[in-house]
Amino acid sequence: MADARAVDRTRSLFRPDTPSTLRADGVLDVRRPENGPTESRAAQRLMRFGPLATIYERAWRPLFRLWMGVSGPTVDVERTFAVRDLGLVDDGTRVVLDVACGPGNFTRFLAESLADAGRRDALVVGLDASEPMLARAARDTARTVRTDSTGSTDLADHVAYVLGDARELPFEDGSVDAVCCYAALYLVPEPMRVFAELVRVLRPGGRLAVMTTVRRGPAVVADAMATAVRPSGLTVFGADDFTDVLHRASFEAVEQRIHGAAQFVTGRKR
Repeated sequence: MADARAVDRTRSLFRPDTPSTLRADGVLDVRRPENGPTESRAAQRLMRFGPLATIYERAWRPLFRLWMGVSGPTVDVERTFAVRDLGLVDDGTRVVLDVACGPGNFTRFLAESLADAGRRDALVVGLDASEPMLARAARDTARTVRTDSTGSTDLADHVAYVLGDARELPFEDGSVDAVCCYAALYLVPEPMRVFAELVRVLRPGGRLAVMTTVRRGPAVVADAMATAVRPSGLTVFGADDFTDVLHRASFEAVEQRIHGAAQFVTGRKR
């Protein structure tokens, strides 16, 4: 279970009107019953399939590499990208939000990276809409203990998980230092609304990093591919969809890297 201090720090970042219930597994539930059921197509239902949480990192997640081609970055390289793009080595990074965190593998890596950088007061919050994914994330995090020259640290002291809708993040405007969403925006309902929420909760000077799909090749081929996968709930984005949003929001150091049919987009909020 998440440490009480991590839970309390996370709640302190919420908007005042946010309902939050601490579940028995240590996950903070901020869902609003009045919002009703979320859109549920094949891709979204799959993310709520309990057994997927067990095989996600070693089986399901690597499938996204097919979009990047054989020369695309491995999951380990993606993590290196995130550490750099999110500015985790910078002194000012204390609170990191991992949206659509799944079973928490990436969330824990971010927390470990901050611990390695000496950020003993860091907090990493993983948010997802899938109960099975977050239940697995909470269990695995509670069992993770890091040992270094300064002694042992329970990772749960610095990690909290939130069950909620990424289209309506519970956090105050400008409340987090860094926010990421890797390999998820192409799965979620209303992805551009989710992206706008990532921008909203980021503080001035904070960094954003996403990894998702991108249309490549001749327009006819790219449009046909996007149309073919849409009924399954998958979205293939245009090359300028996210960079245009960041430029309009006056982000600095906007960068896009494309590998196959995948894109990494990062920037710093002015």
